[in-house]
Parts: sequence; C-alpha cells; structure tokens
Amino acid sequence: MSVHEAITKHVKKQNKIIDEFLALDKQREHYIEEAIILCKQGSEFTTDKINQVTGEMNELSKQGIVPPRKYVTVDMVKEYVMKLDRRGDEV
Repeated sequence: MSVHEAITKHVKKQNKIIDEFLALDKQREHYIEEAIILCKQGSEFTTDKINQVTGEMNELSKQGIVPPRKYVTVDMVKEYVMKLDRRGDEV
C-alpha cells in the first residue's frame, strides 16, 4: 500500500468517526431538549436515552479524535431548568 493510500484510508476512518459522533451529538441534544421540556412541564423524565447516546459518543472518543461527553443526571436537568427560569429564557 502506498503512503497516499494509507493516508486516504486513515482520513476516511477519521471522517467516519467524526460523522458518527456528530449524528450522535445531534441525537443527544434532541434527548436533552425533550428532558428539559418535560422538566419545565413538571412531568416525570429520565436521562436514560441521553446517557445511552453519551456512552456511544464516549466509546468513539477513545479513538482520540473526538472529545468525551459528560453523563447527565436528572438533577443536572432540573438545575439547568431553574437557571433558565431565573433568567426568563425559553427552551
């Protein structure tokens, strides 16, 4: 395999990881928004879906190309919503 082919293969692999990460990040943000909306409504919610996606993202981060993400707790969502309410921000 030539150097050019090796570099191309490596870059494609990195791009695939980045594309997967970005798709997961979008999904994670969607689940966070859902949790925020439910919290603001006073409804029951969990962070299970958020953290399942976070786990997948953190597995990708072990490649060293993308950053890890923090796991989210119910209390973190509640604290965020309280901050939004104090500032008068909308979701």
